[in-house]
Amino acid sequence: MTAVAGAVREYLQYLVVERGLSANTVESYQRDLRRYAEVLAARGKTRLGDVGTADVAEFLVALRTGDEEHPPLATSSAGRAVVAVRGLHAFALKQGLATSDPARAVTPPAPPKRLPKAISVSEVERLLDAAGSTASGEPRELRDRALLEFLYGTGARISEATGLDVRDLDLSQDPSVLLSGKGGKQRFVPVGSYAVRALEAYLVRGRPALAAGRRPNGAVFLNARGGRLTRQGAWGVLGEAAGRSGISGVSPHTLRHSFATHLLDGGADIRVVQELLGHASVTTTQVYTLVTVDKLREVYAAAHPRALG
Repeated sequence: MTAVAGAVREYLQYLVVERGLSANTVESYQRDLRRYAEVLAARGKTRLGDVGTADVAEFLVALRTGDEEHPPLATSSAGRAVVAVRGLHAFALKQGLATSDPARAVTPPAPPKRLPKAISVSEVERLLDAAGSTASGEPRELRDRALLEFLYGTGARISEATGLDVRDLDLSQDPSVLLSGKGGKQRFVPVGSYAVRALEAYLVRGRPALAAGRRPNGAVFLNARGGRLTRQGAWGVLGEAAGRSGISGVSPHTLRHSFATHLLDGGADIRVVQELLGHASVTTTQVYTLVTVDKLREVYAAAHPRALG
């Protein structure tokens, strides 16, 4: 019956010779597997055949809770250690060093959900004002304001905005836009009055100037040469406006996140928000409810007379 320590040595050698992993990665695996072997030895299990799924699962618990000699590991670090252990046992089974894989059923801990970044309504207004004015005579300023109003007013991805053609816009009695999202899926989204006004100002006074003397282009948002505005160009528009407004941490998805969060804060049904965002599953949209719950907690703590002792 193969010893755990011997299997660890063979596995690490395999990672170096066969897999060609970097020295830093192999060193991390070595550190994690040394600790794993020590934990098993303390339980009287020094051979692979002695190890069961419960031992692997309890090792994961030990990583997360820590002990007198080791502080608790973060989710990412504990996950890396579990990946190393799973790799060891899978390797041992494949090489005939063991007859079973006790780690197969133990999955790395899921990382905590990263809450989407949303800015407040007042910050959105500052950002939009920094992009430009609908009364401007400058074509690029009209375009920039229309672009950011459109992103916040529809929740569109930047790629959807830059891929938008004039024929996809209907700014008549019931303004709407046909967006082409991931996987070629299309959806109709209403366009709010502020975005409509900004788009009309741009389409009437800004876009013709940008397109003047160039080959006709069906794109709504044009660059300074009359071609379709790229995603990088749209990100540049957003970045410049963020810099002028003094709002930090603004990314291409910030206005989309803010669109969803502000709708839910205003009482919109999550299924409606799902459709507007073009999410295939409501589970994806539910991450925004975590943001609103945090806000509810803040309001409750500040407003209720017996919230804080």
